Amino acid sequence: MPIPTPHITAKEGDFARTVLMPGDPLRSRFIAETFLTDPVLVNNTRGVQGYTGTYKGKRVSVMASGMGIPSIGIYSYELFNFYGVENIIRIGTAGGMADTVKLRDVVIAMSAYTNSDYASQFGFYGNAAPCCSFPLLEAAVKASRDLGMEPVVGPIYSSDIFYDESGTAGKLAKLGVLATEMETAGLYLNAARAGKNALTICTISDHLFTGESLPAEERQTGFTRMMEIALEIA
Repeated sequence: MPIPTPHITAKEGDFARTVLMPGDPLRSRFIAETFLTDPVLVNNTRGVQGYTGTYKGKRVSVMASGMGIPSIGIYSYELFNFYGVENIIRIGTAGGMADTVKLRDVVIAMSAYTNSDYASQFGFYGNAAPCCSFPLLEAAVKASRDLGMEPVVGPIYSSDIFYDESGTAGKLAKLGVLATEMETAGLYLNAARAGKNALTICTISDHLFTGESLPAEERQTGFTRMMEIALEIA
């Protein structure tokens, strides 16, 4: 497919090799304006803001994914396959599931359980739990510790259902699943198919079983620790 694509109007070469990918376009702008030097808006189709600038001399891009596997599936596919992006690091919020996970904890997703049928397009009809890129995972854990943080590393759950009445979360929590969100499984599957690299770094914004939650403004601009980790390994 030629570029621009139906969903990204950036030109060839507009994106760096590594793209940070929050779900929220406002978080994308916040990262660009807060951390990047000379950020340039390279995409704003449908309000999905993408910027490219530099961080500590490295060329880095940041672009929103929207919400859910179908949305990140489109954007990550086009970045990997048409724009030459090698690494996508999702930075987003997640709902805690494990007793050991607390509000504001940084969780790095080693793998992603899912109730999505996304893997069936590749001819796989079982229960897929795709994995991250180990080099990115290893680098993120080191960067976290260098920044004085100890991340929580393990499996998460990518659900197609936000208001879920199935009780799946409770069952997965018993299996050691740390948190739930709505994008990572699709991102990891696209990376695997393209032969590229992906990692999700999330901050716990609420907890499914304690009822605790953080306000929307803090979700948008307050989770700078995961942003710094991602930028350090970009």
